Amino acid sequence: MRNSILVVCTAAALAACNPFGLPSTRALENGAAGMLTSARSFQIDGRYQAAGSTWTISMQVTRPDREHVTAGSGGQQLEAVVLGQTAYFRGQKFLAAHLTDPRSQSLVSAAGNAWWQGIAVSPPTFPDLTGGAAFRNDFLGQAVTKRVDNQSVNGVDAVELSGARADVYVGTDPPYPLLRVRLKDGVTVDGVTNADFVFSNVGADFGISAPSPVIDFSNLSTLPPIYTVESVNASACGSPCAVSATVKNLGGSTGAIAQSTVTFTLSDPVSNRTLGSCTAAVQPDVGFNQTTSVSCTINAQPVNAAVVTAVATNPGRGSS
Repeated sequence: MRNSILVVCTAAALAACNPFGLPSTRALENGAAGMLTSARSFQIDGRYQAAGSTWTISMQVTRPDREHVTAGSGGQQLEAVVLGQTAYFRGQKFLAAHLTDPRSQSLVSAAGNAWWQGIAVSPPTFPDLTGGAAFRNDFLGQAVTKRVDNQSVNGVDAVELSGARADVYVGTDPPYPLLRVRLKDGVTVDGVTNADFVFSNVGADFGISAPSPVIDFSNLSTLPPIYTVESVNASACGSPCAVSATVKNLGGSTGAIAQSTVTFTLSDPVSNRTLGSCTAAVQPDVGFNQTTSVSCTINAQPVNAAVVTAVATNPGRGSS
């Protein structure tokens, strides 16, 4: 029985190896490389290591130049849509981890989990693992030193073609599609190591298109409002304590899930005790780089040399 016999062909007989009616090695190699060359689309799922981190990935590829990628590592997740030379991204935790200065963090908070562009990010690409000619040169032909028949990838009959760089699994039914690639320990391909990728959904229509709406970090007016406090006026702080502040919008005027607010706090400078606070909404919103004022009254008895501070809160587009 075919499924109960393990057949191994050595390098000397690989090209013509055709045990028990199974496809020849040459046919398998042509099918695998041909899929990467001519298939309208396919999907890759798996894991790899890069820059000291382990990533999981799901990549949908539509020829000639469209990709939808979701990659995650250590709680960070990046989603990307690539249309030729244009790329769109989504992933608040990923963005927060790569933009660390305080002003950038306010932009991250305002962006929420919206799609964005305008910040340099390199989505994962695997040209040697997805291009037919490069794949054949790196992993097939003379690179194959062992063939093992009667393997399985997700329940599909396969042949394993192994070499110094990788184990390649190819389906045994025409057109002999590439099913899996597992890099050998210590081998680096396309900047990744310890990769184990499964290929599927050949010819599927993934419907990859530009997302909407999109924040453009090169044009901050496309962001929701991001107010920062420019100055605080406590000259009318008596009993009660009337306070006001001038705020400046570093973002746009629409798209937030709620109104921005400014919270005023009255504190005793000696004991650092909070004496009272009040919150005012920024309303109406102003445009990019414009200023406005907000005010409210703190119902507290001020002490000598009391300090008034103000902090803006910007809800943005919501958290991820």
